[in-house]
Amino acid sequence: MNPFLDRREAGRTLATRLGEYANRLDVTVLALPRGGLPVAYEIAHTLAVPLDVFLVRKVYAPGRDVLIGTIASGGFETVDFDALASHGIDQHEAECALARARQEIAEQERLYRGNGPTPSIAGRTIILVYDGMATGESMLTAIAAVRARGAARVIVAVPVAPPNALAIVARAADACVCLVTPEPFYRIGVWYDDVAPVSDASVLFLLDSAARALRAAAA
Repeated sequence: MNPFLDRREAGRTLATRLGEYANRLDVTVLALPRGGLPVAYEIAHTLAVPLDVFLVRKVYAPGRDVLIGTIASGGFETVDFDALASHGIDQHEAECALARARQEIAEQERLYRGNGPTPSIAGRTIILVYDGMATGESMLTAIAAVRARGAARVIVAVPVAPPNALAIVARAADACVCLVTPEPFYRIGVWYDDVAPVSDASVLFLLDSAARALRAAAA
């Protein structure tokens, strides 16, 4: 039997390990979509804190399996100039790939947020949530991006990750909560009974449900 029935069950279990952040006005839960949304929804609901999304995109050289940079919500970008040089990737080729990634993130932001503002991060405790980490690269980018926007503390919460990835991410975050650390890891989906794809419609539904629940609690 796998450790988790589905992402929402994993989120409920994670929430029991995050009780110190409940009902705090300085806490926001940010999900890395799409797989992180069901996990993060349960955490935000249990803790009675705001839920939002935080987009991260790995950027690869066109037609090659070479990671050349990352982009995240709020205009955060990194470029691996060593990778460009070692693989003979010219600046124009890299800029084209980065431009496509910027457009994809902008379109996804509009889909999930409409014309609404990006989440408030400065001075807040941010709980970054994903449904699992294989290498930790996306989470490291998210941590760096929210720190660049002034987060006071960064907490990482994931149901499952291999020990080496968890150790790397834990050094970058202020705290890291992970329920299981299997070795060998294989892939994230192995550790769930139900790991069905999360649709954009499901993301929008969960974001709306979280916002309505928070408004009702405050009324």
